Amino acid sequence: MRKIAVLILACFTISLISCQERKKNREKVPEAVQRNFQKKYPGENDPDWKQDDHGYWESHFKMNGEKYRADFNADGTWIETENDIKKKELPEAIKKVIREKYSEYEIAEVEQVDSAEKGKFYDVEFKQKGKNMDVMFRENGTIIE
Repeated sequence: MRKIAVLILACFTISLISCQERKKNREKVPEAVQRNFQKKYPGENDPDWKQDDHGYWESHFKMNGEKYRADFNADGTWIETENDIKKKELPEAIKKVIREKYSEYEIAEVEQVDSAEKGKFYDVEFKQKGKNMDVMFRENGTIIE
């Protein structure tokens, strides 16, 4: 009985610490970033925030049951939003180019991206030795260099 009580107390403590960490991370996020996130995604009130290696603020959140990641500069400028999709969800034009030019590669990941700089595109990551290869496609199958 005592072991169960200790286990319950340990679980409670860990969850409390986890909540405090999330609250601390949210407090570190610049006000401009939080404000612009709310403008872009009204109603999304509980994103998980993290600062990446480039200094961008990444928000991880769900919309309509799908996972998204939106990146912002510290001044609140939106950079891009991406979400993972299945290979079968790629437009036919992109699937055709993959069959013609990249058939020897295995697809590791597919993302649909909306970028402030590049607009909307699909990022397909192919497995290869060393660092995987990313190829960006427009919906019509055009490769973005």
